[in-house]
Amino acid sequence: MFASPAFAQSAGGTAAAGGGFMPLLIQMAPLILIFGIFYLLLIRPQQQKMKQQRALIDSAKKGDTVVTGGGLIGKVVKVDGDEVELELGPNVKVRALKVTLSDVRSGAKPAND
Repeated sequence: MFASPAFAQSAGGTAAAGGGFMPLLIQMAPLILIFGIFYLLLIRPQQQKMKQQRALIDSAKKGDTVVTGGGLIGKVVKVDGDEVELELGPNVKVRALKVTLSDVRSGAKPAND
């Protein structure tokens, strides 16, 4: 009729299309390299910084000046487990969770005293 029959290519075409492990590895190498660089430059330093911040907050003790997440600056009067009691001013005491603290200034004196 009007259409000619289609024939499959010989064995030379199947080797290129078959692939294998090596071409797959070559295609994935840039993705693996990008993830490795991403881990070294972004993820690992952030984890170390978070670990240092957590250790600093956990080391808060009586007499330290601390800053809460809300921006309040106070002196630690008492530490009780995961809570601290802060003195914000004369006869003004509040209780706060340690996880809400953002900075610990050991032995620092307030600017107005």
